[in-house]
Amino acid sequence: MGFNLTFHLSYKLRLLLLFTLCLTVVGWVTSSYFGDPTQESPKTKKFLAFFNKATVLEKEEMVTNRASVQKVELKNCPHLSPYLRGLSKLSFKPDLTLEEVQAENPNVDGGRYHPEKCRALQRVAILIPHRNREKHLLYLLEHLHPFLQRQQLEYGIYIIHQAGKKKFNRAKLLNVGYLEALKEENWDCFVFHDVDLLPENDHNLYRCEDQPKHLVVGRNSTGYRLRYKGYFGGVTALTREQFFKVNGFSNNYWGWGGEDDDLRLRVELQRMKILRPLPEVGKYTMIFHTRDRGNEVNIERMKLLHEVARVWKTDGLTSCSYKLLSVEHNPLYINITVDFWSDP
Repeated sequence: MGFNLTFHLSYKLRLLLLFTLCLTVVGWVTSSYFGDPTQESPKTKKFLAFFNKATVLEKEEMVTNRASVQKVELKNCPHLSPYLRGLSKLSFKPDLTLEEVQAENPNVDGGRYHPEKCRALQRVAILIPHRNREKHLLYLLEHLHPFLQRQQLEYGIYIIHQAGKKKFNRAKLLNVGYLEALKEENWDCFVFHDVDLLPENDHNLYRCEDQPKHLVVGRNSTGYRLRYKGYFGGVTALTREQFFKVNGFSNNYWGWGGEDDDLRLRVELQRMKILRPLPEVGKYTMIFHTRDRGNEVNIERMKLLHEVARVWKTDGLTSCSYKLLSVEHNPLYINITVDFWSDP
């Protein structure tokens, strides 16, 4: 019905233009008999200006209408993409460059992608906390972009980089990523992703469900078994509403360990259940590395875990303070750099 209305408006606009053109011709003829033929009257100039402007407007309207019709005609992508390959053996090129990864992903623009032939079922923000892991990040980008594209997702990859020399705070960086990503797009789903974990099976869908989802059932370093009962780390997926409901991560986990168990307790306090894919689907390769300086084991983690039920409402998204240093839209990802100047 909207398209028909636009068509009638365009038809009326054409009639008005034809009428204006006739008046212009009459003006020219009249001036040739009763005035200086080399001079255009003010009315003639006004008509010509109106005619030119109206012609431009009509052309713009036609382009907009064509784009709108094409957008309306796009159907939803299928629940299961026809491009999935299943389990893949991963390889890592020692001399891989960022330029090579960019060349392999020509349809990624400013860290974002959307399928061209159908409308994605969800808009997914991939949040990756980062510091001093450039090679891991390069391998992850090389693998993750085609992996997500085969799933026909509309997605954006956000790298949240912690500047300064304070201890690494993975959880707080992910809170920052959530808050900053929502300034750009009202994302449906958030995938919180470690930089050193690469999914092996593209049937492991990076989409959110009606309950929080844990995607890492097993990884090569644990014989592809769950690390321990209740493990909720590595790669998790929560909807915008689910993450807001639990008030995000705690901001108080400095160094390694504890923040993922804290999030699991927050989920359980809200009477939500954790979903996982089948073991053969939820397989990951972890890139081996030694412990980073500034990411030492958090000796306070057990104490903090005992306080979750008391502090979760006040410690999280609602209390996440940070100094935003920059937001850069690189070809393959959006880089958010922050400093936690007021914390220990």
